[in-house]
Parts: sequence; structure tokens; C-alpha cells
Amino acid sequence: MNTKFLEAGQIINTHGVGGEVKISPWCDSAAFLCDFDTFYIDGKPVSVLAARVHKGFLLAKLEAVSDLDAANRLRGKVVSIDRSGVSLPDGRFFIADLIGLEVRSAETGQILGTLTDVMDLPGNEVYHVKGQKEYLIPAVKSFIAETNLEAGYMLVNLLEGMATDEN
Repeated sequence: MNTKFLEAGQIINTHGVGGEVKISPWCDSAAFLCDFDTFYIDGKPVSVLAARVHKGFLLAKLEAVSDLDAANRLRGKVVSIDRSGVSLPDGRFFIADLIGLEVRSAETGQILGTLTDVMDLPGNEVYHVKGQKEYLIPAVKSFIAETNLEAGYMLVNLLEGMATDEN
């Protein structure tokens, strides 16, 4: 599903007494979020006055958040970014766009299920597909034949044993 905003992280704490917030990133890295001048919280634009990476998290000073109490009120809020401010290299997709895709066998065209989760593992991402069976499919070219966001499907090459109930 292609929405205007992408959830990019969550405010998990405050930092210092000056109103900075600590954001846990839901993207490749906290540094990615440093390039944005505006975040969206509860659908409302909030200007980013300063941002820096600290121990894998983003520390941000937001407009109208001038003290510890104001920063505390944002704890637990989801931070979104405007999709139009981001471009991805060819072959890369936002996880939010992949979730919900119909997954089919590239060989037979059989519908295997729906992509329900993307797990970020040390070697590569793995797609979790649920249908009559469950599949764990590495997100690498040898297994992913085609991803068509506009038509809402992904074609995959399976090997024996990829379904979770197969040995």
C-alpha cells in the first residue's frame, strides 16, 4: 500500500533537560533520518531543528519542544516522514510497501500467501509469507524473481524445504 507518509521510528525517551527526544529508527539507520527537516507526529508536521546519531538512535530537537516535560509528552509517539522526500535505488523497496503483497511461485504461478513480515537478519532480510503454509524466503535475487508494487504481487523461486512445515 503506497501511502503519503512512512512510519520511520518511535520516540522512546527524552535526552537531557533541553527537550531533545530519543528516536528508535525503523529504517536502515538513524543517520538516514538526519536528512529530514520535517517529521510528522500524529499526522501533524513538526520541524526538526537539529538531529544527530547517538549509539544507533536519533537524538532530535523538535520545534515547540523546549523542555523535558514537553519531550516526555511525546514518548511512545510514532515519527513519520513524507515519502516524496525519499528516493530508493532500483530494486529497493519500503517495507511498508511490501507488507500485504500477494506472493506467488514464479515457476507455477500458484498463490503461496501474503507477505506478512520482513525480518532483518545478519546475512540479509527474510520475507515471512503466510498462506496454507508458511514460508521464510531470503530477500536475495536468487529467490525473488519479481516485485510488482503497482499490481500488488511478488514472484518467488522456492526450494524444497522452504515451507515451515517441510523438513
